[in-house]
Amino acid sequence: MATSRVSATVNLTGVNVFVGGPIQHAIETDGFYSPLQRALHGIIEAVKEANGTVFSAHVAEKFGADTPLFSPRQVSVRDFDWMQRCDVFVPVLPVRDDTLLRTDGTHVELGWASALGKPIKMVTQQPVVDSASHLLRGLPAIADVALFDVHEVAESPAELLESVAQAARPTVGAAS
Repeated sequence: MATSRVSATVNLTGVNVFVGGPIQHAIETDGFYSPLQRALHGIIEAVKEANGTVFSAHVAEKFGADTPLFSPRQVSVRDFDWMQRCDVFVPVLPVRDDTLLRTDGTHVELGWASALGKPIKMVTQQPVVDSASHLLRGLPAIADVALFDVHEVAESPAELLESVAQAARPTVGAAS
């Protein structure tokens, strides 16, 4: 992913971005599900290069390597704190074999983001797969949700970062 041109045009200074997605169901016998790891890494690096602050359980837990070191309570408290402090939530929902990869935690986080009125920039295969629940597919009807195709974001994160910047402006401006 080429992000240097993006960081020159999008400035996320002062913007907190919570990047989420599956962890437990993405841990495989030979490591973390690599297409998801690449997607998450690309988004995280693009946000950092644009001077944004990233909250990421994937980074904190070393893409599943350190997940067993964290208790359910620690993860819940940490992630809810991040959700409260973030300006934008970017969940990455991967598809494997035409099925959305299970991610209970990310769905809880989507509920938190919706209830807290956080802008959501959902990155997944487009169109959203039929295996996604009605509540997930219908979320844009009741929350501030924009959908981004995971393959397009991998090619160029510019549109995603511009959307994050635009969504965060009212939040960041109000805090100044």
